Amino acid sequence: MLKSVLGTWGLNGLQMAALLVLSPWVLERLGADPNGLWTALISITGILSLFILGVPMASVRAIAEGVARKDPAAVQRAVSTCMAICAALGLVALLVAGLAYLYFDARILRGTAGAGLDPQTLDSARIAFGILALQVACGFVMRLPYGILEAHSDFLARNAISAFEVLLRFGTTLALLHWRAELAVLALVQVICMLAEFTLALIVLRRRHPSVHFSLRAYDPSAVRGILAFSIFAMLLNVGALLAFRLDGLVISSFLPARAATEFDIGNKFFDPLMQLLISVGAVVMPMATRLKTSGETQALRAIFLRWSKISLSLVLLTGGYLMVLGPEFLAWWVGEEYRKPSGDVLRVLMLSFFFYLPVRGVALPILMGLGKPRAPALCLLAMGVANLGISLALVGPQGILGVAIGTALPNLAFAVIVLYLACTELEVGIGEWLVQSALKPLLGACLPVLALILAAQLSGWGGFGALVAFGVGYVALFALIWFAWVVRGDPDLDLLARWKRRAA
Repeated sequence: MLKSVLGTWGLNGLQMAALLVLSPWVLERLGADPNGLWTALISITGILSLFILGVPMASVRAIAEGVARKDPAAVQRAVSTCMAICAALGLVALLVAGLAYLYFDARILRGTAGAGLDPQTLDSARIAFGILALQVACGFVMRLPYGILEAHSDFLARNAISAFEVLLRFGTTLALLHWRAELAVLALVQVICMLAEFTLALIVLRRRHPSVHFSLRAYDPSAVRGILAFSIFAMLLNVGALLAFRLDGLVISSFLPARAATEFDIGNKFFDPLMQLLISVGAVVMPMATRLKTSGETQALRAIFLRWSKISLSLVLLTGGYLMVLGPEFLAWWVGEEYRKPSGDVLRVLMLSFFFYLPVRGVALPILMGLGKPRAPALCLLAMGVANLGISLALVGPQGILGVAIGTALPNLAFAVIVLYLACTELEVGIGEWLVQSALKPLLGACLPVLALILAAQLSGWGGFGALVAFGVGYVALFALIWFAWVVRGDPDLDLLARWKRRAA
């Protein structure tokens, strides 16, 4: 499991590197207002992704059950049935895109966000909407190969395909936006990369899992109900996540100038990669929870829950400690001094909530899903998304983008508490046991590096990129020293020094 997660983290690192280079470059090429329109475009076309009804997550579980039973016929039935469902739902999403376009054109392009923009930019945004809507609808089927690879625990191949897509997206974005800096061209990049990624995925799937055929020939109508029964709750997770994290740009663009969406997006920029870092743990944990439940190894599952909760919390503390102290300074260097205050405030408010939310989202939630207990966490995430949207709408007028950040942060905290309690109850792990085994040492261990970073930043008088790198290196080094020397000391699976001594003996 550790190798699979580490491989995914390597992919996350590549994605973060691409983000650091591309984001300021794209902002410079497009401009702050068109970039705000792009944020709104991603938000509104993201709504179409809800029509997948959680089938990708359900497909992983259904295929993983066949793999655990070593039943190739059951695996193929799950693949073909999920493919048919995805194709039908993709057509539905494409039809609904027409209604979404009417809102986008009337409320965004002809509203406050589009005011003052030239007709060419607005026309390009309309074309971009059509391209992105088509890309989302086709992506329902084209993402299914990833589910097949995850169900087989073939994360090495999955990560290699994703790495190829990241590199292709990086090069294509630079080339095409250099040629023509328009929203429609940026949307075209998404389609090119999706088609190339899907083609490579089919080639890899045929070579590594030749018994699995990406076709409809084993479609089983009797299996549709079972897949959709699980996927409905997975859909609720998607709805909640969309309301909580994907509609902020749309809310802001509906009430504030387009530049405000860019300022919020810059402050929120690091949280999607950070969330993916933790979700990569969940991508490994969920099918493993299904297999361990099938084989009756509940004690091993409890150990995984405690161990990976500790690792996930430590990662969030490592990244979040730096962002809380030097995040605004980094944004000022990265995209411009004018973003230090508005985007920096957003970053700090969101980071406070993600200290709690991300470890639970990365481990507790996927374990519940893998155990076949999706209802409660799905409803919790849905309630979290609804609360997020309601608070954001209430605060965006008087508080601006900071109000939207508060609308995201408060529901995050409530969700983390409830889902952690549900996971502990299901695995018969006491909350006190979880706090002692998974949270206490990481929290105490993070105090010294964060205090040292605060003192160094305030007393040194340094500034600029060199200081950000020097402080970051020192912070990570001290954090790692404390983590390996004390936080994981005595843990038979995480104490690398103890494992090395055992092997040497």
